[in-house]
Amino acid sequence: MIDSRVKFRHLQTFVEVARQKSVMKAAELLHVSQPAVTKTIRELEQVLGVDVFERDGRGIKITRYGEVFLRHAGAALTALRQGLDSVSQEQFADAPPIRIGALPTVSSRIMPRAMELFLKEKTWSRVKIVTGENAVLLEQLRVGDLDIVVGRLAGAENMAGFSFEHLYSEQVVFAVRAGHPLLDGRQSPFAGFGDYTVLMPTRGSIIRPVVENFLIANGVSSLPNQIETVSDSFGRAFLRASDAIWIISNGVVAGDVADGRLALLPVDTGETKGPVGLTMRADAVPSLPQSILMQTIREAAGEAAL
Repeated sequence: MIDSRVKFRHLQTFVEVARQKSVMKAAELLHVSQPAVTKTIRELEQVLGVDVFERDGRGIKITRYGEVFLRHAGAALTALRQGLDSVSQEQFADAPPIRIGALPTVSSRIMPRAMELFLKEKTWSRVKIVTGENAVLLEQLRVGDLDIVVGRLAGAENMAGFSFEHLYSEQVVFAVRAGHPLLDGRQSPFAGFGDYTVLMPTRGSIIRPVVENFLIANGVSSLPNQIETVSDSFGRAFLRASDAIWIISNGVVAGDVADGRLALLPVDTGETKGPVGLTMRADAVPSLPQSILMQTIREAAGEAAL
């Protein structure tokens, strides 16, 4: 039986604090005071009989009990949002919205074709596409802000409560401008890394550990001049104006390489290959428009893999 003391504000506040990992940030987003947020969390903990957050240095972190409750609280909020959307759809004869999270490589390589195919189905659904790092997108999926994430398979510790469908595998490449000095083949690309600026995946990205291990295995233990970025527009612009080396997923630059605007260093990166696919909450039941969009994503991924 549901405890009548648990209110919507308890779930909303709890999920926001869990997502922001900060009472202050949650209060700002919820437009309430910090003491109000703290009081609401304490009320929830009294109802549950356990602590859902604990101090972590100057900040806070979610407890084991909080992690368990988060799965259900996020699902409950998602169900409520879907209910509200359903009423709105009945009122305005509109199809349910679809919120997609996509890695930069997927946004540039897969989603344009997937949306082209989806629009031909005339479901009239509103589609929102959010691009970002895999960890950020999965957190948004967990708390119900996204319906589907198209990205790399996360580690087992981050996949609790999710289902994953493999679409294709993708590897990391080393992109440079056409005519880059390291393309002449007179020296190993790794021997010259220290002479150039290197654009690296950010520390929060899922391919960062893969890249670091690959570099170490090939004798590159440090990069004195590096820039961390997940911006594909910055990467393209910076490479065209410099001799920088961009370490990035192949799909982000495949079109630029095919057009001759960028080139790939002769480095065998086969061991960096990893699965890319559809991630959803395990308890989610896709609407008809969501199912159609997932099918168009599968088709677009299949075409890109040819």
